[in-house]
Amino acid sequence: MKKCTLLIGLLMLLFIFPIVAQQSVARQWNEQVLEAIRKDFARPTVHARNLFHTSTAMYDAWAAYEPDADTYFLGKTVHGFKIPFREVPIPNNTKAAQEEAMSFAVYRLIKHRFQNAPFARLIETRIDFLMNELGYNIDNTSINYLCGGGPAELGNYIAYQIIEYGLQDGSNEANGYVNQFYQPVNPPLSIEESGNPDILDLDRWQPLKLATFIDQAGNPIGDNVPAFLGPEWGSVLPFSLNEEEATNYERDGFNYKVYHDPGPPALIKDTSATDIDNLYKWGHTLVSVWSSHLAPNDPTKWDISPASRGNISTYPTDIHDYPNFYNLLEGGDIGTGRAQNPKTGLPYEPNIVKRSDYGRVLAEFWADGPNSETPPGHWFTILNTVNDHPDLEKRFMGTGEVLDDLEWDVKSYFILGGAMHDVAITAWGIKGWYDYIRPVSAIRAMAEYGQGSKVTSPSYHALGLPLIPGFVELITAGDPLQGPNGQYIGEVKIYAWKGPDFIDNPMSDVAGVGWIRALNWWPYQRPSFVTPPFAGYISGHSTFSRAAAEVLTALTGDPFFPGGIGEFECPKNEFLVFEDGPSEDITLQWATYRDASDQCSLSRIWGGIHPPMDDIPGRFIGEEIGVEAFNFALPYFTKTPETPTFDSAKIFPNPTNCGVVIQYQTEGTFPVQVFHIDGKIVSKTELDFQENHAYLDLESLPTGIYIIIMRDTDGKIIFQNKVVVK
Repeated sequence: MKKCTLLIGLLMLLFIFPIVAQQSVARQWNEQVLEAIRKDFARPTVHARNLFHTSTAMYDAWAAYEPDADTYFLGKTVHGFKIPFREVPIPNNTKAAQEEAMSFAVYRLIKHRFQNAPFARLIETRIDFLMNELGYNIDNTSINYLCGGGPAELGNYIAYQIIEYGLQDGSNEANGYVNQFYQPVNPPLSIEESGNPDILDLDRWQPLKLATFIDQAGNPIGDNVPAFLGPEWGSVLPFSLNEEEATNYERDGFNYKVYHDPGPPALIKDTSATDIDNLYKWGHTLVSVWSSHLAPNDPTKWDISPASRGNISTYPTDIHDYPNFYNLLEGGDIGTGRAQNPKTGLPYEPNIVKRSDYGRVLAEFWADGPNSETPPGHWFTILNTVNDHPDLEKRFMGTGEVLDDLEWDVKSYFILGGAMHDVAITAWGIKGWYDYIRPVSAIRAMAEYGQGSKVTSPSYHALGLPLIPGFVELITAGDPLQGPNGQYIGEVKIYAWKGPDFIDNPMSDVAGVGWIRALNWWPYQRPSFVTPPFAGYISGHSTFSRAAAEVLTALTGDPFFPGGIGEFECPKNEFLVFEDGPSEDITLQWATYRDASDQCSLSRIWGGIHPPMDDIPGRFIGEEIGVEAFNFALPYFTKTPETPTFDSAKIFPNPTNCGVVIQYQTEGTFPVQVFHIDGKIVSKTELDFQENHAYLDLESLPTGIYIIIMRDTDGKIIFQNKVVVK
């Protein structure tokens, strides 16, 4: 199978037997979770939860033997679920105990969560092999860590409690995560037939009827009308999300919980505009126009290096500004790149490629399929790749002492897992409630009505597709698309990727771009998949990616990839899966984690999966969740009984235009760091507390959101807060 080679990345593990590399035990088990996801059904929601629970199991197993750390589940009541725990004595070989406990915990969780996976036996073979290589007895199933037990029994106990927690967390795991209330309002679209004649509501999601459905992990699914995945996922118990961030809606007897509610997307029925000014029409038509960029013989070339791509500082906050952010006809966004690599001080080298190869590679690289680890797992893979880079110093938030691999991995997985879990809950809560249409349904449905630009021209209807010369036009007499009897004259045609019917052999054929009947438009996807089986708004990819970018930025204390550049190489004619290509070697490049996130967002448009109205809200919400999850995790890294509680501190005024007073029950001098919300440190100082007050000068900072962190003399965080500088 064709695949992408990671230039800065990892050696592929053997399919059945993993190689026990010189990596932390936490890393080895995270790789096992990712491989299990690749061998399971493609369910981003379920696997975001699996990554969170396995990462938290490792963290608690590590924290149980770490005097200065606090546990998340053990000894706590989490969302009303109490997990009893008596602290264990710290052994002489702490690291060995931590490794054994986390190995048993993740081993048991994988066995439980993936027991019904299509490749369950292979998954079990792999994890059995790893346990044997690590020297652990898989027959030890005891959870009695108190009476004669040890790290193995504690690991089993952690897994047992997390499994019990998961059976009541709102995911409906016990019933296979099936929907309990949601029903689609539209009948299925038969994708292999022309048009979309039966759709009832152009603003609501529509199932697809496929000849054969193969999910994004490459698994054949018996049902050729796949159900909406996870419309009720907003009810799953979160990591850092809180009730104040949720809006509750009721429909069909079910309470849809929507965190970070963005409000409704652009709707075709809520505007009097009938041409491209209708934002619904503009967004979905943009998807079809960008499809025209995917012809290998298109001579258009772009510099895709960080010198020309990325470095976006502002994003549209009003949907009416979206057309100024995206280039409708040429593709891409307002990013202009950077003059130089801040790590080397040298300009970024140009990276000139065909736009057609770039768009096709992006659509497949960020799609995470087939045989991939879904979007949340993809960012764990990126994190692992970053962790392997020789230029990375594993200093938490970019400061302090260098952490050993085990502590770094455990903490980073815990934070990223929590963020990905919260994204799944938020994005799918929004998807379930707003139930928004996908481009393949919208474009074909509008084409059924005709054209919506010229009242005096044939086939006019207010709900029709807007005409764009060279991209969306009418079929006229003599047109090759008129049909043998001229029956298609007056229909709308689109200049776009021609679809899978033009590919006989994916190893050597390309569909190319040309004029097609709009009623036959396809996304740039496999014919056995076409579009993910859930609503579009908001984009899960945009939300997962932006949240992960914020976590990696804050974790490393640097918005840039190590060395100032991240790269993935996709070789000529070996990367694309369902058609041949790319036509030349392509190296994807990003300066920052946010640049990579922004590129992921654009990939979904070239892939025909999302219009812009799905994308931008996901970026904003992902940023909020990433920062929120990171800050929520920080207190766990310092044991609560030994650390003053954050509740005892106050900060005012907030917002401020000059500085803030920190009120805290202490005297003396303490180091303080100020971070921009993107994770970059902007100042370091020391505050002298007198009569429980100290003043922090922020007057020199530009407008924005900042995180203030104060530490004690041992480097432990004793105060943190967010402040807005006006």
